[in-house]
Amino acid sequence: MDVDFLSNYQLILNEASEFHLGYPYNLKHDHTFLLPFLKYSINNLGGDCFTKSHYRIDSRDFEKEVLQFFANLYHLQDWWGYVTTSGTEGNLYGILLGRENYPNAILYASDASHYSISKAARFFRIPYRKIGVQTPSEEMDYSDFYKQLVPNLPAIICLNLGTTFTGAIDDIEQILNVLEMKQVSQFYIHVDGALGGMLLPYLRSDWIDFNKPISSLSISGHKFIGSPFPCGIVITKKHLVEALTSDIEYIGAQDMTIGGSRNGHTSLCLWHEISKRRSNFGLEVADCVAKAEHLCTQLKFRDFNPFLNPYSNTVVFNKPSDNLVKKYQLAVRGDYAHAIIMQNHYIEFLDYFVEELVTEKFDLAKIGKE
Repeated sequence: MDVDFLSNYQLILNEASEFHLGYPYNLKHDHTFLLPFLKYSINNLGGDCFTKSHYRIDSRDFEKEVLQFFANLYHLQDWWGYVTTSGTEGNLYGILLGRENYPNAILYASDASHYSISKAARFFRIPYRKIGVQTPSEEMDYSDFYKQLVPNLPAIICLNLGTTFTGAIDDIEQILNVLEMKQVSQFYIHVDGALGGMLLPYLRSDWIDFNKPISSLSISGHKFIGSPFPCGIVITKKHLVEALTSDIEYIGAQDMTIGGSRNGHTSLCLWHEISKRRSNFGLEVADCVAKAEHLCTQLKFRDFNPFLNPYSNTVVFNKPSDNLVKKYQLAVRGDYAHAIIMQNHYIEFLDYFVEELVTEKFDLAKIGKE
């Protein structure tokens, strides 16, 4: 592979971006504004957006405004947070904070939770209990949570705002009821809002925020908002991070984050998109959900056994052939696949996808009769 391959590589990326349905990435974004800034090594080195390090080529002021947007969205006053490399880092950080504040805690998460939750349990050596899920939604099974919750021990609970495969939302009121029934008063609730964290506030603003007893929240930046780089945010109550704070003389800042060097360009990207589109986020959410409902209706009419959770843009249906899975980059699990409907998907494209499924189904049926 040499430099001349780059032009071919761009063609490959264009084609892959055109036929993409299986993963929650908003590909409808334009970050050409960033080009003049690519010549700078923008690094939010060490610490957070509230403190400056000796390294001044940073984007901390932009990072602070990004985080303030999310703090306002979830009604958190005395907040702390940072822009992360991904939703996974946000989950790792949230669960680490839970462990530092409750060293003897047990981690609880539904079986439909993102794989980063079990990764956090391994990394931090936290006792971990997987909770069963309801079918077909894959929302947490609260009766199983009740059975598995250990009384008299602190609990770290991961609450999902949109599970990875079906987009299910766990109900904080049900979780709080179980904690009360088992008399578990010491608990830490981390909210994994990788994708749903940008949907639910615009669909059901009363469902969950920091007025309820949640402790931390992570959201991906490259999913609904969109970014050329994987990124995310984590926010929490300010007093909870004291357990992780230390002074680093070498960089002239306090160390509170998982990473030392942090990509400053991602804060710039998120700030630009939020500044430009924040007044339209609600319309974008409604459009994505409406298109998901359209796809679900079309698939149901053609007997592809679709399923769509409330407040979700993830449509689950019968798995098609490997050729179509590859062409549309569908995420699959067992006999099912899913499509996650984002801003770059148009009704015409979704209808074309359904017709491809129908044609394939007809051809297979025809072959079976021969």
